[in-house]
Amino acid sequence: MAKHTVLSSGAKLWRSLACAKSELRLDLTLACGQSFRWRETAEGHWTGVIGGRVWTLTQTDDTLWYHIYQSLDRQGETSGRKKGAGVSLQLEDKSDNRFKEAVKKEEEEPVAVTPVHQDTKEEEEMLRDYFQLNVKLGDLYKEWGSADHHFKHIADIFTGIRMLRQDPTECLFSFICTSNNHITRIQGMVERLCQSLGAPLCQLDQTSYHNFPSLSALADTSVEARLRDLGFGYRARFLQQSAKQILDTHGIQWLEGLRSAPYLQARDALRTLPGVGTKVADCVCLMSLDKAEAVPIDTHVWQIAKRDYNYGSGNGQKTITDKLHRDIGDFFRKLWGPYAGWAQSVLFCADLKKFQNLKEMLHMKRPKKEENDEEELTVAGKKIKIKKEKIDTVKNIKAKAGHHKKAKKSA
Repeated sequence: MAKHTVLSSGAKLWRSLACAKSELRLDLTLACGQSFRWRETAEGHWTGVIGGRVWTLTQTDDTLWYHIYQSLDRQGETSGRKKGAGVSLQLEDKSDNRFKEAVKKEEEEPVAVTPVHQDTKEEEEMLRDYFQLNVKLGDLYKEWGSADHHFKHIADIFTGIRMLRQDPTECLFSFICTSNNHITRIQGMVERLCQSLGAPLCQLDQTSYHNFPSLSALADTSVEARLRDLGFGYRARFLQQSAKQILDTHGIQWLEGLRSAPYLQARDALRTLPGVGTKVADCVCLMSLDKAEAVPIDTHVWQIAKRDYNYGSGNGQKTITDKLHRDIGDFFRKLWGPYAGWAQSVLFCADLKKFQNLKEMLHMKRPKKEENDEEELTVAGKKIKIKKEKIDTVKNIKAKAGHHKKAKKSA
């Protein structure tokens, strides 16, 4: 049986492209809630699916390394298997029994997982497109940091967080699963969705990898009941109905075509689908439809806006309305510019519990002078920061004022 490969097993099995960690950090980008299909299969090694192929990615300081496994259809081509075990299995057969038979045959007849060399250029372009490596992230960080002191403070530790350019179908239907959910549970639901409805690709170390389901597979009338049995609850209906509405009303290329539509037009079009509100529509716009200005607003981002930017403090609002969503988005777009959605993802990532160990490093890195020179004083009910050398003066003034009042009373 094929195994997950690691870079230490031999660089000959890997290909690479130049990419500094300041431009891309896999551990932050792949685990911050943009995509739900990447797993750390060895230390610093991430395995997932891009473009119907299974990849393992890792990196050194200035290099991104990648390995692509042969899927079942390619194994059939290269090993001379009989018709039916290869392409037909991947593209046509989705039943569990046939997949188990294919896996059993794979165990009996091991095949090499070394990528086919003539595909090197195509696959490198797929990787560059997925991570949008044409965007110079270091330049954006400098722009955001110069406009926003709080961002600059966070960015010292949380470098290399990029926005993925995902397949629109995978992105949309994954984010429909995020309603009233958390990342770990969403990952499980998306995995079950792929295993149930997606074409099998390969098996590595007892883990089976599947392509994301097609629109036609998602739109099938039997899907809702099937997904309810898998624990999707009310989301099962949204998944099936949205797929059916896209195919019946717009056609299979509609989602891809929204990449060329203006941001607000694309967002409003997505909101016509069952289970797609403003936040989900903004996530899809940002993470798959090339709308870098989209800023998804949930309660988490709202808290960041209030806590770190004093946005709307004291107004007592308890729910995120369409107006609030628009206003907070506009606030951040004005602050950060046309790539505001990318900047927001850095702060979102920095606030996740799983990365709190990194955030604690921010306090360790904060200069002692900055900590010692400032102290909070309450003046007229407002907290302000005053340089330490001024504090004694302020306190002396208050003490003298108190002394005069006492003198007057005794007189």
